[in-house]
This record gives sequence, C-alpha cells and structure tokens, in this order.
Amino acid sequence: MPELSALEKIRLEKLEALRRLGIEPYPTRAERTHTSAEAIAAFEAAEKAAASGNPPAEVRATLAGRLRAARPMGKLIFAHIEDGDGRIQLLFRINELGQERIKIFNDYFDLGDFIQASGILMRTRTGEITLLVHDYKMLAKAISPLPAAKDEILPDGTIVRHAALEDPELRARQRYADLAVNPEVREVFRKRAAILRALRQFLDSRGFLEVETPILQPLYGGAAARPFITHHNELDQDMYLRISFELYLKRLLVGNLEKVYEIGRDFRNEGVSFKHNPEFTQLEFYWAYADYLKVMELTEQMLAYVCEQVLGTTQVTYQGHLLDFTPPWRRLELRQGLLETSGIDIAAHPTAASLYQALVRAGKQPDPHATRGKLIDFMLSEYLEPLLIQPTFLYDYPRDISPLAKAKPGDPLTVERFEVYVAGFELCNAFTELNDPLDQEQRFLEMGRDYADGDEEKHPLDEDYLRAMRYGMPPNGGFGMGIDRLTMLLTDKHSIREVLLFPALRKEE
Repeated sequence: MPELSALEKIRLEKLEALRRLGIEPYPTRAERTHTSAEAIAAFEAAEKAAASGNPPAEVRATLAGRLRAARPMGKLIFAHIEDGDGRIQLLFRINELGQERIKIFNDYFDLGDFIQASGILMRTRTGEITLLVHDYKMLAKAISPLPAAKDEILPDGTIVRHAALEDPELRARQRYADLAVNPEVREVFRKRAAILRALRQFLDSRGFLEVETPILQPLYGGAAARPFITHHNELDQDMYLRISFELYLKRLLVGNLEKVYEIGRDFRNEGVSFKHNPEFTQLEFYWAYADYLKVMELTEQMLAYVCEQVLGTTQVTYQGHLLDFTPPWRRLELRQGLLETSGIDIAAHPTAASLYQALVRAGKQPDPHATRGKLIDFMLSEYLEPLLIQPTFLYDYPRDISPLAKAKPGDPLTVERFEVYVAGFELCNAFTELNDPLDQEQRFLEMGRDYADGDEEKHPLDEDYLRAMRYGMPPNGGFGMGIDRLTMLLTDKHSIREVLLFPALRKEE
C-alpha cells in the first residue's frame, strides 16, 4: 500500500476500531429494498392515497448509498446519502437508535462511506422526504476521502460537500472519483448508453442484423490506419487488433446476409487528440442493393431518430452552435466545396505534383511526398472542414484515398463516397461499395505502389477478401460512424476524453 496521508491514517484507525467493536466495515451482504427514487415515489404514492381518503400507509424502506453529508445536532443527525438514482435525507435520532449508536455513527462514519439505513419514510417540517432511521450499518468504509470539497448549503441549512474535481487530467485518470462526485458526468454516460440503444432500435426496426466479427485478425484492413500488432504463440504468427469491421462485414453480404451491422471497438495506433483515441467505438453497417444516395437518406433518418430518443429534439446545442439534425441535410460536392473555399479546382490537377504546386502557390506547405488523395485531405482540413458546422454531406472523393469505394460512372478518378461533417469535424463515412473483385485487386495493388513500404497507412492486399468477392458480392452501400464523436455532440463535450470512461493516457510519472 502506498504511503497514506494523515487523513487516510485516521480513517484506517476508525476501520480498525469498528472491527474491535465487532462491526465488519465490509460486510458480505446488503439488504436494500428501494433506491432513493423508488423510496420517494412510494412515499408520494402513499401520501396521494391518504389525500383521497384512504388510511395513511406506513412506508418502510432499507436504503443504501454513499454518505455525502452529515450534520450532527446533539441528539439527532441529519445526513444525505447518494445512490445511482439520486440523493435522499436520513434522520438519526437518539429515541430510535440510542446514545451508543449515535456515538458510533459520529465517531466512525465519514463522508464517502457506503452505508445502509432502514426505517420509515416521513416528511420533515421543511417538507423534505426523509428516512427516519431505525437501524443502520456500514457497507464499505472509504479509506481515501473523495477529492477536496466545496460546500453547498441547502434551503434547510444542511451543508452538502461537493468535490471540486476539476482538473481534466486528474478526472480522466481517476474516473471512479469523477463519477462519484460529479452527477453530470454520470449523466454523460447514461446518455451514451441511450445513444447505443437508439441506434440498435433504429437499425433492428429496419431489418438489419447485428453481428460480431473478429477483433484479433490475421490481416488488418478496411481503413487507412496503423494497426496494433501482437503475436499468437500457438499459431506462431503476428496478429492485428482490427482497425475496421468492413472487410468481415462485407464477407457476410457474400453469404446472403443482406443487412448487417456491428457496434464495437476498433484500434488504431495513432495520435491522441481532442477527437482521437487509439481505442474507439464504431458503428458500421452494410446494405445490399443500396448505394451511397440511399445510405445518405438512412443516415439523416437515423441521426434524427437518435436525437429525438436521447434529447427529445432534433436541435442540439454544441459548443455555442445550435445544430439542426432535421432531414434533409445540406449536400455539398467535395470538389465544389474546395473550389469555393480555396480557389483551387482539384479536377484541373490530376497528379500529386500538379496539386502540390498549386497549394504552394496558394501559400500552403503540404507534405511534398504526399499522394494526390492526401493532398486533397490536407485541403479539406485547411480550407473546408472548419466551415462545416450544420450537418453536411460532403460527397464524391478521390479514388486513391478510397480503395474500397465504387467509381462514379464516367469519372475513374472519383468514387461514390460521402462523409458527414458536423461542428467542424467528421462524424460519418460511407461508400457505394466496390464489388468487382478484379477492380478491387487492382486498387489494392495501386495502394501498394502509391504508399512507401514504411508508410503507416499502407493498405495490405487481403487475398481471402478477394476470394470472397469472386464468389459474387451484391452491390451495396456501407457506412461507418464514431460513437464517441456522436456522444460528444449530444452531450456538448469538446474533448473525446469526456465521453470515454477510461481514455488512453500517458503512464503516470
């Protein structure tokens, strides 16, 4: 055990004193009968029944939660406990408990301890629903106090101590403490769960089948990203944590599963930023006989549905912007958007060298070794992305950064791909998926030539995927969306850390 603070030593002494008194500070069982919200609802129902002329019913309850406030007043103690539903007041009186048990509570129970209390519900003179305690016990003694506190004085004079846990780094490292002291943080993760439920409800109701594909893969693919590598001892081969579900989900279309989706973890061995974490949650779906235009319509409907289910409205406030997810959304061709914002027509620069020179003439300093597709990506982030605040479909992308998308008829350099941008960052990515195995093999080979051997984003040639395609893959539309970024939008959080329970962090010094 690390060296304890003075306060922790005092609490440890209290723990040992409880054991000397024959009181177990970590008992095996809890006997809770109601959450705080259930107890309050039961008491209010009893009050309503009594107001209708029925005999008043006594409401007994056994509650459990973390001790958040305590105010000794001689022969009685007012306290508050907090559970997953909220907070409720407890009243300890010498009449019910006796002098010794009042003393034990005052001497050995601290804020942050988990306790259980049994008794009868009542209203105090100030109108607060309160449990008049007939019995109590310790459930878990907190040795470390919750982070440094500030005081809030309730209308009845009760002092409630709130932890001032505000440092973002500390909050991310000690999410358990963050959740314990900040109710609004718990609400973020309740909303995240509601987002996942709504996405599943929407897709299930439209005939999509939820599936699971391998996380540990013999070959990574489906995106341009650097993978995490591990080694399987029994097989004696390197394995990769998946960077995308795409190639496995599309194999299922070959097997005649026409609408499939997966919600799960992807892993990319890349940088950490306000919108990137190396481990992230993704939704991907694939829809046989659909194209990117149909997927656009479904995307609008799905996101509007999620907003309604989670927030009760399709209008979302994010970082000072009022975003409207009501369909239809704006649609903007990538080429046109870049021309309007940069003055450079990418169609007039069919090679990387030509486009690089145009950017240099415009005063930019892109990577001189970048492919044409990466230069267009550079232009997108420099000129256009920050301006896309309202939900916008940005569509028709260069072929060389979209190796799995189908080319536009009559334009071999452009593919049917869209990304959704909201609040200045990418939320979704979708294609009319390539289903020609010969074209797909050629794309893989082109990617191998365009990217140097050491390039982290080099896309490997997946022979098994090509074999699956040769059996025949129906035309289809595919879609991917980061759940973490969607949660950021719907909870008004600027950093992805705020919507991850345990984000990736550097090792503590």
